[in-house]
Amino acid sequence: MTVLGEFALWIALPVAIWGMFLGFFGGKTQRGDLVLSAERSIYAVTFLLSLASIGIIAAFLGDKYQYWYVASYSNRDLETFYKFAGLWAGQRGSLLFWALLLSIFASITVFQNRNKNREFMPYVAGVLQGIFTFFLVVLLFAKVNPFQKLAFLPADGQGLNPQLQNYWMTIHPPTLYLGFTAFTIPFAFAMAALLNGRLDSRWIVLTRRWVLLSWFFLSVGILLGMRWAYEELGWGGYWFWDPVENASLLPWLTATAFLHSIQIQEKRGMLKVWNMSLVSMTFLLTIFATFLTRSGLIQSVHAFAEQLRIAYIFLAFLGTVTAGVVVLILYRLPKLQSENRIESFLSRESAFLFNNLILVGAAFAVLWGTIFPLIAEGVTGQKISVGPPFFNKVNIPIGLALLALAGIGPVIGWRRASKRNLRKNFLVPLVATFVISATLWVVGVRHAVALTTWGIGLFVLIITGVEFWKGTRARARIEKEPLPIAFYHLVTRNRRRWGGYIVHVGIVLTFAGLAGASYNQDVRKHLMPGDTMNVASPWGHTYHLTYEGLSSSIGRGQRNLDWQAIALFSVREGNKALPNMTTEKRKYVTADQIMTEVGIHTTPEEDLYLILSALDNPSGALNNDPNAQGINLQVLVKPLVIWIWWGGLVLVVGSVIALWPSADRRRDLEDEAPEEPAAIAVGAT
Repeated sequence: MTVLGEFALWIALPVAIWGMFLGFFGGKTQRGDLVLSAERSIYAVTFLLSLASIGIIAAFLGDKYQYWYVASYSNRDLETFYKFAGLWAGQRGSLLFWALLLSIFASITVFQNRNKNREFMPYVAGVLQGIFTFFLVVLLFAKVNPFQKLAFLPADGQGLNPQLQNYWMTIHPPTLYLGFTAFTIPFAFAMAALLNGRLDSRWIVLTRRWVLLSWFFLSVGILLGMRWAYEELGWGGYWFWDPVENASLLPWLTATAFLHSIQIQEKRGMLKVWNMSLVSMTFLLTIFATFLTRSGLIQSVHAFAEQLRIAYIFLAFLGTVTAGVVVLILYRLPKLQSENRIESFLSRESAFLFNNLILVGAAFAVLWGTIFPLIAEGVTGQKISVGPPFFNKVNIPIGLALLALAGIGPVIGWRRASKRNLRKNFLVPLVATFVISATLWVVGVRHAVALTTWGIGLFVLIITGVEFWKGTRARARIEKEPLPIAFYHLVTRNRRRWGGYIVHVGIVLTFAGLAGASYNQDVRKHLMPGDTMNVASPWGHTYHLTYEGLSSSIGRGQRNLDWQAIALFSVREGNKALPNMTTEKRKYVTADQIMTEVGIHTTPEEDLYLILSALDNPSGALNNDPNAQGINLQVLVKPLVIWIWWGGLVLVVGSVIALWPSADRRRDLEDEAPEEPAAIAVGAT
């Protein structure tokens, strides 16, 4: 099967090149037979990439260490689940996995539009096949072929990095890849619109759910990565502004801006050039994210790069696509003129535009902070670090402004907000927010960032709650329904709108959890068995931790474990006994560094987070020497962390609701219906 997979990878390249040529030429000449062949070639590439991926998985499951990729990321003791995940564990497999996911989405797109939207499909097929071609060229000619063989057969493999052997990390990369690849579909339709001259909002309507799907997967992927970092890396945080973290955040920011700005084009026929630029920018940032984490330019736990050569290929592709997009937009500029203008500063168009400018500004700040050290090192030869202080200083005010706009944008009036509209929608929320914020100040919430975040969050929640209440009450009165039934029907009749409101609630909860970091407590102490450590919570109670002792084991072999040392603690909160907690040091056969396993006790108020910083005498502790039990312990009290994960869950629920077809979707489908549904007609350029 592995040999068949390698053969399929080589066959996929000429098929993709042929499909790309047929797509563009068929669109230009309006030849339906050529277009049909181009679309069928997408199915063929999907089949071939599936065979190649199955071949890689078979090599991992079969312990075929003659392949460099398998020998580098697996060994005999690795659990089967992680061997299966070997497809995306390293640079070579992840590039193939990226292409596979894109091919699946491309096949779905071709199938969905087999009898409609024919004026777009030739160029959509050509663009998608061009992207396939790029990734296949990289895989086959940039010395990153996952089927490359070694000159000898190792007895065993090197194994997977132990920090990656975590369920959150196993599903985190595929989720992000789903987000990256899904956004390629809107980009392909946007390019098709530029090529065929159909520059109204039709292409936006056709790709709206693809944009939502991409944003959903990007959001979930980022949250899963945060959870992995929090549980596995042992430093007590969930976001460090690492370049790989930033790479995933960049397309999320611009995709969020695009989701909001397309509403202006649909409603008012405005921001056509801006939307073309945003969809292109987001696609380019998904490629940039792949480039950044696979090129060898950065080093981090999850930047598994191997060589720098691939960087130049990615840069050439990014440059070519950027130049092509700019040329097409300039060529179609007369047809991209706005049909209306912003009439007032106090309008929904204005609020959404500010939202876009702030999001793009945040993306630029994150991008600059990420690439500046690389540029500086290339020019001066000296390494310069841009760390969390820079990103926090820039992005905290930006985040607060965006949070406020999440409450203002959806309810302010179109064109020009009247005094009645402003008073009706904002007076009660503003008064309530002021009263509650003043109460928080009186009871002791004095940290400026936390108080501001919670105050703005309350403002958004009140506005959202009022909107749900008004809508539910009106429907209950008109339809004579009980309130719960009215609420259900309200949401299901317009899932896109109300799902968006629920997403805003999830974002508020996440921001509230992030603001809790303002009151983090950090206490460190050297302990011997029997010693007690007291740690105060910002909520007024105190944790009492008693160090019970250190246990160790050597040579278990479980999950490639060489040895482990476990510190046990009994914990009390005031007079209330809590479950015992442990924190560990581990050494794996497949890794040189010693890993830390943290202990976490979670409540809605806060997390109690234990880190075994160091052992006084590691060798003595491993030999169970009673005089080698001393440790250094770090205890963190982290308020409201669980609210981040709760907010993520609410965000997921809201996204699923917005994606689910509803009554308003049927109206969209009627708008999308082609004039000649059975024809394979191609729009003229």
